[in-house]
Amino acid sequence: MAPALQPAVEAEANDPASSRILIVDDSVVARAVIERIVAGTKRYVVAASVSTVDAALAFLARESVAFILLDVQLPGVDGITALPDLIAAGQGAAILIVSGSATAGASVTVQALTLGAADTLLKPAAGERMTLFSDALVDKLDRLANPARIAGIASASAAAPVPMAVTDEYDVVAIGASTGGIHALSQLLRAIPPEFRLPILITQHLPASFMPYFAAQLAVLAGRPCEVATDRLRLRPGRILVAPGDAHIRCVALADGSAAIRLNSEPSQSGCMPSVDPMFASMAGVFGSRMLAIVLSGMGRDGVDGARQVHQAGGCVVVQDQASSVIWGMPGAVADAGVADAILPPDTIGMLAAARRRP
Repeated sequence: MAPALQPAVEAEANDPASSRILIVDDSVVARAVIERIVAGTKRYVVAASVSTVDAALAFLARESVAFILLDVQLPGVDGITALPDLIAAGQGAAILIVSGSATAGASVTVQALTLGAADTLLKPAAGERMTLFSDALVDKLDRLANPARIAGIASASAAAPVPMAVTDEYDVVAIGASTGGIHALSQLLRAIPPEFRLPILITQHLPASFMPYFAAQLAVLAGRPCEVATDRLRLRPGRILVAPGDAHIRCVALADGSAAIRLNSEPSQSGCMPSVDPMFASMAGVFGSRMLAIVLSGMGRDGVDGARQVHQAGGCVVVQDQASSVIWGMPGAVADAGVADAILPPDTIGMLAAARRRP
């Protein structure tokens, strides 16, 4: 175990801001391994390598970085407790949790994402091959560094919301999200008062093992019941349903005028499992103009086709703004397609949903 505080290994000040990385890990070995991986990319540079949160905050007080690679188990203040302070001090830096406890389904993983971490990566155990870890780390850095290129969108054409004069009420809210979406989702749900009674359906790109804890976290954040959707489950007022990690949510109308969930695991056009598109598209067929579709931070284009069908059915489509998004791929793609009725930060979207009025 490394001492509580190790001197920072700082890079030259003239390194491009978009390539600078701060490593926060109390293991000398782990820091050395990550430094070698970063150096091998020729695209990124380690601006500083420290062993405690205090040292990280001290560095961020005088320097800026694009990424913070953060371990969870640290001497003094742990990584999860420090996340809000590091997010504030990082001034837009993407925080990637790199920890041996960041396993799929682990409560600490979902908690980190809820608090605002951009992504997580499992640190390999001693003796495990480093090639997979190295490739995964570089891939995550590349994706976080180049969201617009990866999403294949032209965000400049979607810089402002589309005005809408129509006023109406909704019967249901559907939300799609991926990378960075959990933190945005927490902000959105906190803005909705407990008396809000519309059903809320959520498709968040997460493995199936995450879902029970994810649903439990959402229930606490939203102050209302939340459960993982099962086949033939009816939509009920005041409840949240989340897509399981191994199936898409589809909505069907019932003879008594209510609606229910049907799960489907067929490959989606976006390649995502679960996918936002089937949820939006099926709900547009059931609710038409009486639905609100929301797209939060996420990589890629999942949700564009479904949002277009919601728009064509007369429903309302709102996307997260670029400034508050970790990755503006999914919301940016919907906005670029010209089917977004408004582009807003998550808390404002929550207030809009609570008001049950179109923008």
